[in-house]
Amino acid sequence: MRRGDGNELTGLAKVAYKPIGLFFGLVGGLLAGKVFGIVWKKISNEDETPQPLSDDYSTREVLLAATLQGAIFGLIKTAVDRYGLKGVRRFLDTPRPPARRRAEV
Repeated sequence: MRRGDGNELTGLAKVAYKPIGLFFGLVGGLLAGKVFGIVWKKISNEDETPQPLSDDYSTREVLLAATLQGAIFGLIKTAVDRYGLKGVRRFLDTPRPPARRRAEV
């Protein structure tokens, strides 16, 4: 379910963001791969990351690597998407909708 809270791009801004978003997505994916390789090298003292179908690694190592890779990719993709959107809004001078305060419980 998608919540329409007014923060989405509309019209020309959406069209302008498409190619920029694709480019940032590609760069973010490459960056995430590099970051994962560096992190994995630090924690495992191995040069290569475990491949899912390789018999050289235990199932535990493969699943740990996949979990770490997913977390790093998700973090970088979200950061790239957010800052890319902010950059497009700034470039197009599209005002950001006012933030709604959450009700305190």
